[in-house]
Amino acid sequence: MIDITDRVCNKALRDRIVTAEEAAEFITPGMNVGTSGFTPSGYPKAVPLALAERMKKTPFKINLWTGASVGPELDGALAQVNGIGFRMPYQTNKDIRNSINRGDIDYCDLHLSESAQLARYGYMHGNKIDVAIIEACFIDEQGHIFPTTSMGNSASYVKTADVVIVEVNTTQPVELCGMHDVFVPEDPPYRQPLGVVAPDTRIGKPYIECPLSKIKYIVPCDIPDHTRPLGAIDDDAKAMSKHFVEFLKQEVAEGRMPKNLLPLQSGVGNVANAVISGLKDSDFEHMTVYTEVIQDGMFDLFDAGKLDFASGTSLSPSPEGQKRFYSNLDAYVPKLLLRPEEISNSPEVARRIGVIAMNTAIECDIYGNVNSTRINGSRLMNGIGGSGDFARGGALSVFFSVSTAKDGALSSIVPMVSHVDHIPQDVDVICTEQGLADLRGLSAKQRALEIIDKCVHPDYKPLLLDYFKRAVAATKNADTPHILEEALSWHVRAMKTGSMKK
Repeated sequence: MIDITDRVCNKALRDRIVTAEEAAEFITPGMNVGTSGFTPSGYPKAVPLALAERMKKTPFKINLWTGASVGPELDGALAQVNGIGFRMPYQTNKDIRNSINRGDIDYCDLHLSESAQLARYGYMHGNKIDVAIIEACFIDEQGHIFPTTSMGNSASYVKTADVVIVEVNTTQPVELCGMHDVFVPEDPPYRQPLGVVAPDTRIGKPYIECPLSKIKYIVPCDIPDHTRPLGAIDDDAKAMSKHFVEFLKQEVAEGRMPKNLLPLQSGVGNVANAVISGLKDSDFEHMTVYTEVIQDGMFDLFDAGKLDFASGTSLSPSPEGQKRFYSNLDAYVPKLLLRPEEISNSPEVARRIGVIAMNTAIECDIYGNVNSTRINGSRLMNGIGGSGDFARGGALSVFFSVSTAKDGALSSIVPMVSHVDHIPQDVDVICTEQGLADLRGLSAKQRALEIIDKCVHPDYKPLLLDYFKRAVAATKNADTPHILEEALSWHVRAMKTGSMKK
């Protein structure tokens, strides 16, 4: 067993250091298990892997609550042995997704800012958390837990759980201590305003507080975060970034934003990362970030001297970005702050500081409804994540999507989305590689014409314009004209033939 006594400074807790197998034995069928982790960062690894091995021999299921998606040693390992009965609030793992879409796992898709409070209130499946499993890089003499590369819901799960298991990960440097701002708000009706007035505002402590009596086991771990590679920044992503930068320049020129912009929020994934990275070549300086995940593009901005500070709940770099971060901790850590996700994703804070919310869409319709979670209305991709928190709360809500999918067989702009995650009132701007549609202050019919003109691929522009004109005539110029039997026929055609083209 790995020696972690130099990382567990409380002498009483050293007696609770056990193997992952011993800790996994404590977990019994039907338990609600809350873990650290937000994206494949800062999640427990050794205990879930040991638990999965135990489930192979004696099949049973637990209910798994995390901060968001986590790595394959947790979501993947447990899904592969059919060991999860209920999952919340967000996921990206292929095995989990397939199990959810087969009906093997009950999935609760939540706004991430709400998940910790719902857990504390006891609304969730089974009413309480039986065990919290938290990854840490250090435990001090008082027993304070210092997290690693994410915060997620760790603090609330520790507060709520009956029992806490801490994984001390020796691949995570102790230099991460001090990078976190741990604050758990009181629940209504006792909640006070959050004191965050800028991305670099600290309102909490750098560690998670936990009664020593709650900590049942401490487990050594030497498995690093299994971060995901990011795709190359292609021409479509570059075009979207260019359109968006030009739009921001105009906003500054019109006096609607300061020269260093408002704080940036960016969702997870290749497109979001590419748009952020594209700001590196712009004239904007002294930018700040208030977001969920800190990705490679933000390190690009730091290295270019364009970004002053970034606040999030998780570091989610590519493997290359992870190496860059660990090799230059002295430069990056003072400019970073990781918060619990109910603070990082707080609509209250997003509205106060005026966040520019930048998220991705699976599809949009001509009136500005956005589907960011489900294929053909039914099959889950990942979940809504934090996009709704920022889209509703931010000063500017932007959704990005390539205009077509499946090599042009599908249009990402359709007459009516097959599933609605974000309503037009929460969507200010839609941007594709074709162009950018500013929808603020427009009526439904004006939005339709703007989206068709600016965002739709040339192969689909005549089809959508024809649909819109006939819908206007058929409904006698109604506020939001639709021919219902045709509106969803695009999806039906795609399901039957693989293409939306007539």
